[in-house]
Amino acid sequence: MLFFLRPIRLALKALITQATPGQLAMGFAMGVLIGLVPKGNLIAITLGILLAASRANLGVAAASILGCSFLSGYMDPFSDKVGWWLLSHPSLAEMWTDLYNQPVMPWTDFNNSIVLGSLVIGIMLLYPMYRLSKPFFARYTEKVAVWAKKYRLTRILLGAEFSERLGSLGSAD
Repeated sequence: MLFFLRPIRLALKALITQATPGQLAMGFAMGVLIGLVPKGNLIAITLGILLAASRANLGVAAASILGCSFLSGYMDPFSDKVGWWLLSHPSLAEMWTDLYNQPVMPWTDFNNSIVLGSLVIGIMLLYPMYRLSKPFFARYTEKVAVWAKKYRLTRILLGAEFSERLGSLGSAD
């Protein structure tokens, strides 16, 4: 399957399969967090591993990561102010120095004000995004699933016709 169809397939699978509203909402909330944090550092990799290890829905998470990654550039000035305030606060200076002297911590880029500010903002948004999106998913997931199942493209993307063809080939022997 073409690489650009995979996110669409994951999103359809998220809506049609038996994912709970809580799993969908957690995928959305974690996707917002990961989408806000600049990529290419150990913080983003660790958040991605946590997402993959959780029961959060990966299709919804991928869609929200993609959307928030595009929007995160507009939040950089605000993230920079939050991160700069945290990094320059006198009572936290010793903690930042101790963390930076740890073996792996420089790879996290926590000393970059935008990375730290985005991480803090994302963590602060995690629970509100979960609570706000859970009723939405509870209300509309079933309706969207019924609507999407009507279309042949959905069945093709989910592999229903392909698996039926393979099943019919195996029974012909």
